[in-house]
Amino acid sequence: MSFKKLHPLLKESLENAGFETSNALQKKVLPTLKGGSDAYIIAPKESGKTIALIIATIHKLKATAFEDSPRAIIIVKDKQDALDLKTEFERFTKNTDLRIYALYDEYDIEKQKTEIYPGQDIVIATPARLSKLYFLNGIHLGQVQLFAVEDADYLGRNNAYNHILRLSESLSKCQFVIITDKMNSKIQNYQNAFMHNADLLIEK
Repeated sequence: MSFKKLHPLLKESLENAGFETSNALQKKVLPTLKGGSDAYIIAPKESGKTIALIIATIHKLKATAFEDSPRAIIIVKDKQDALDLKTEFERFTKNTDLRIYALYDEYDIEKQKTEIYPGQDIVIATPARLSKLYFLNGIHLGQVQLFAVEDADYLGRNNAYNHILRLSESLSKCQFVIITDKMNSKIQNYQNAFMHNADLLIEK
């Protein structure tokens, strides 16, 4: 698909970052993500999966901050992945007022409550910390439009699978996206819960 069909501020950011058009994977997955369907995106590393998620997220949120509650939640493995993905998002949101927050375990949870409270649009979170903060009423998930699991190969470790399953039960009218290098049994099990109508988008 052409980047011409994206929000003008996002299109401008992509051009500034040197992206002239979508690659083969992005041409396949972006129409599905833009259309709001749940999806498994399964493709090798360096195929453009993360950029596709970033593009779809910013476009879905209309490249504009809105009220106080997060509208996109992206689950990652650990602190470093949260910080790296936040930096990558910031490449494409410099000309917007979107607010991005990295939520991870190695930080004071009371400070996180205070920092999230004034309003965040995109929260990039480790599963255990998001789960704990949610059940302490430290974050509101009632406005979430997109819930994504980035680089989901790690699922099955440290109770991450169960954290995500419980969080999904607290969401309604939400688009779910799981991104991974390869399908595994844990990820596939989500088809029995919140991913039962998901499109399977595979790039080899």
